[in-house]
Amino acid sequence: MRLMIAGGGGFRVPLVFRALCAGPFAGLVDELVLFDVDGSRLAAIEAVLRDMPADRGSAPAVVVSTDLEQALTGTDMVFAAIRPGGTAGRIADEQIPLRLGLLGQETTGAGGISYALRSIPHMLQLAEAMRRHCPDAWLINFTNPAGMVTEALVPVLGRKVIGICDSAGGLVQRAARAAGAPLKEGTLDGVGYYGLNHLGWLYRLAPRGTDLLPALLSDHAALETMEEGRLFGQHTLLQLGCLPNEYLYYYYQTSQATEAIGQQRETRGASIHDQQQSLYPSLLQAPHPYKVWDAARRSREEGYLAEARTHGEQRDESDLAGGGYERVALSVMRALSGGGTAQLILNVPNSPVLHASSTAEVAVPGLPADAVVEVPCEVTPDGALPLPQDRPDGQFLTLMQHVKEVERLTIRAVVAGEREAAVQAFAAHPLVGSAPLGRQLLEGYEAAFPGLSQLWA
Repeated sequence: MRLMIAGGGGFRVPLVFRALCAGPFAGLVDELVLFDVDGSRLAAIEAVLRDMPADRGSAPAVVVSTDLEQALTGTDMVFAAIRPGGTAGRIADEQIPLRLGLLGQETTGAGGISYALRSIPHMLQLAEAMRRHCPDAWLINFTNPAGMVTEALVPVLGRKVIGICDSAGGLVQRAARAAGAPLKEGTLDGVGYYGLNHLGWLYRLAPRGTDLLPALLSDHAALETMEEGRLFGQHTLLQLGCLPNEYLYYYYQTSQATEAIGQQRETRGASIHDQQQSLYPSLLQAPHPYKVWDAARRSREEGYLAEARTHGEQRDESDLAGGGYERVALSVMRALSGGGTAQLILNVPNSPVLHASSTAEVAVPGLPADAVVEVPCEVTPDGALPLPQDRPDGQFLTLMQHVKEVERLTIRAVVAGEREAAVQAFAAHPLVGSAPLGRQLLEGYEAAFPGLSQLWA
């Protein structure tokens, strides 16, 4: 199999290569093609891969390219993880809302809309190029905001595009371990989860038929063993009656999160930007670039959601394992290529549901059939088919509907070139909620990213 990674100079690419060299994914890929528009970043990541301790007998051949047509031709599978504007763009995504007293976060709120306005045009170009040069290939998307970007690509690629994120699956695995019933990888028996990317809830955990979630929520000691338990606190979780995705911290504790981000010496984006500015040149010069990269990876994992840990607590070793998303992507790829059925939480269109005999028309009742949702899916060579979920309780469904409308306005702004739709998207987001602020946000981002204005020229 030939796998191409768009964004092949990305910081996390070595995690994919490492997973392909040993364990259940070894031998799955014959040729790994790294495509990036930045040749120097490609060279740095290639140096890390050459230095990585690995079983070279099972490692795929690595090809690097800055030519998209060359990279796509003959490709069976595409992973996409691009960041238009780079880490410098992320700084603007975060800082522009903060200046207005709003949450400044990469994928949530105004920053996520800005990121999508830059990502979607490039991802649409990639999808069109795939139709020309590898029409039978699957696109596994983890370009953020993953759900919104995936929904924008469905009209081009249909069910050949699947969005992934490791946060929902990680939540389920941590909850199952905390409840004393760890799940076998690739299975979600008895799991109930519904939402959008970075906006979802684990509402049932019944691997053996009995729901273990109520007892887990009542067990303070067990909750303290998992990051979401420490993040939200038992009182909030008991009120909700479920376990939220960690990104819901920004909705449930908006003021606290915004204040914590504002009090940090620099935003998360600025920290990563500073790290990468020095890291990539050092990778090309270091005698052992893999060790340099791995130390930077661990440092980066330790800073994840730092604004939510305001009392000095550190992440557990299990939280620092890193590389969750590449295992999700490779599990999807293996199942699509006939390596056995897998159950995973993915971003896919809400309909059709998996079982033809079901009376439900959508996986998440209350959301449009063509809306991309994040739900448990069964992956086979035919694609990722969503499993039917319960109808979300009122507060959860209302928030999903609200954010989905924002996502659709954002996509319309790009695809139809409607500037006013972008203004409405910013204004309508529940973390903004103001037409004047929506206009100020867009004007701020247009000043930071001159290319945005070309979308509605």
